[in-house]
Amino acid sequence: MNASDNSRVSLAFQPQLLTRIVGWLLVLYAIYAATQLGFSWERFSSGLANGAKFIGRMFPPDLSKGDILWDGIKETLQIAVLASLFGILLSLPIGLLGARNLMPAWVSWPARALVSICRSLHPVIVAILFVKAVGFGALAGVLALIVASIGFIGKLFAEAIEEISIKQVEAIRATGASFMNVILFGVLPQVLSRFVGFSTYQLDSNLRNSTMVGIVGAGGVGGVLFSAFQRFDYDFVFTILVTIITIIVVGELLANSVKKVFNV
Repeated sequence: MNASDNSRVSLAFQPQLLTRIVGWLLVLYAIYAATQLGFSWERFSSGLANGAKFIGRMFPPDLSKGDILWDGIKETLQIAVLASLFGILLSLPIGLLGARNLMPAWVSWPARALVSICRSLHPVIVAILFVKAVGFGALAGVLALIVASIGFIGKLFAEAIEEISIKQVEAIRATGASFMNVILFGVLPQVLSRFVGFSTYQLDSNLRNSTMVGIVGAGGVGGVLFSAFQRFDYDFVFTILVTIITIIVVGELLANSVKKVFNV
């Protein structure tokens, strides 16, 4: 390879002028945003010192409030399971209606609009709205996470249906099968493993989110955690955090086991 070939290769891989300009603009804006938000090294260093004191006050962990902790954990698990169950059951028809390869536009677009609305707001914000609507407690948390489940599973389920092989669907239709039989034998077998994967992930996500919605009064261990912070009861905070982490890890292991069973 001669010098001219080398120069052509190097020029081919040089970044375009527009790409470099955009990159520098992003860097400059990041610096500007940091200055506007009050970031400073002094604040960061003082935060490290305060963080060290905070962590020091967590030890030894407080194990004397097991009954309070267990009530919060039990409610959190109930919220996550109920929200996942009803969210998955509602996501099935909504995702099916949102599949553009099976439904006409006047059906699929409203279904997709509903899914987009459910995905627009964070579960904590939705929980605040439901707390205002139905009052404090687990019901608000369940409703908020059902909305989150529909937004996640409904979207992915609709997209999974749009990626199926239409030939299998047409073969079932050619036998004179009803619409429900076409769905049961032509669509669901092609997306079942992916749907199981979506569902297990959403259950894991609801386990995590159910600990957050309690902070705004929507039930679960989040309320216990928030109360412990307000009392400066940091040793109990540490116990709650370790318990939450343990539950999430166990949930992840169970989800992986389910995925292996269904070869997801």
